[in-house]
Amino acid sequence: EKSQDCMYLQYCKVCQSYKAPRSHHCRKCNRCVMKMDHHCPWINNCCGYQNHASFTLFLLLAPLGCIHASFIFVMTMYTQLYNRISFGWSSVKIDMSAAKRDPRPIIPFGLSAFAASLFALGLALGTTIAVGMLFIIQMKVILTNKTSIESWIEEKAKDRIQYYQTGETFIFPYDMGSKWKNFKQVFTWSGIPEGDGLDWPVRDGCHQYSLTIEQLKQKADKRVRSVRYRAVEDYSGVCCPVTKGVKTFFTTPCTEEPRIALSKGDLILATRGLKHWMYGEKILDLAADGGLRERGWFPRKCVEKCQYDSETDQPVDGEKKNR
Repeated sequence: EKSQDCMYLQYCKVCQSYKAPRSHHCRKCNRCVMKMDHHCPWINNCCGYQNHASFTLFLLLAPLGCIHASFIFVMTMYTQLYNRISFGWSSVKIDMSAAKRDPRPIIPFGLSAFAASLFALGLALGTTIAVGMLFIIQMKVILTNKTSIESWIEEKAKDRIQYYQTGETFIFPYDMGSKWKNFKQVFTWSGIPEGDGLDWPVRDGCHQYSLTIEQLKQKADKRVRSVRYRAVEDYSGVCCPVTKGVKTFFTTPCTEEPRIALSKGDLILATRGLKHWMYGEKILDLAADGGLRERGWFPRKCVEKCQYDSETDQPVDGEKKNR
C-alpha cells in the first residue's frame, strides 16, 4: 500500500514481484508461498499459511493410525501363534499349517501371512517414530510462532551479530510471548487460519518488516563474504560425478538443493563450502550489478579462486563452519 515500504521487502526475480513478509520462493512449486515452512514431497505441495494446521494434524494422525495398526498386527500374530504352539517336555514346536485349538480360523494364517504381518509391523513402528519426531519438531516451531525457515533465519541472525560484534539484539517479531496465543495463530475452530497471510501481529518493539530487514542484512552479508571462483573443468551437474574423484563421488551433499552445470571459464560466487563441494551462484549476466544467477552445488576441484576478487578476499562462509 505504501510504495516506500518496498525498501524493506525482498524482490523475487522469478516471480518478478516483491515478497510479502514471511514469504519464500519454492523451486519445486515455482511460486512464492506465504509463511512457507518447507516443501513436502509426500503431499507434493508446500506447507505454509493455508495448510500449516492441516499438515500438523496429518503428522499427528499418521502415527496414531500406525499405532492402531501395530496393535492389530501384534494381537493377530499373538492369537494365531497361540493356537499353533505346542509345549513339549523338552522343546517348543510351532505348527504353521493348521490351527490346533480353533478348527475354523476366520483368516488363513500361514508362514507367508506371518512374515507379511511382521514386516508390516516394522513399517508401522518405523513410521510412528519418524513421523512422530516430525510432529514434535513442528509443534516446537508453532508454539514459538515460527516456521522451520524462520528458525534458521534467527540462527543466522545470531551468527551475523556475533561475527561482526555489532552489539545488536535480534528479537523475533512474531512471537506473541504466549504459547497459547502462538498456537491460536495456526489452529482455529473453523480450520481457516487467522489473518490474510500478508499482515501479521508483532510484539512490542518490533514492526511489520523487522524480519525482512534482517533477511536483507543477511543477503548483503552473504554478498560481502562471497568469494569469486572460475571454473577450470567442465561439470555436467550430475548428483554423484564419477569422473571427479572417489571422495567427491561419496561425499556429495545430502540435500535437495540443486547442482549447477559448469563450463570452463564460468564465474561463480561461492557462499559456503564443504571439504570437496562448494555452493554458490553462477553469474550469467555481468552487464549489470545483481544480474541473473544460477544457484547450486559443484565440486571444489572444478574451480579455482580468481586472483582478482572484486567481491571480497575473505574466506568462504562455511569453511569456518561446515554445516
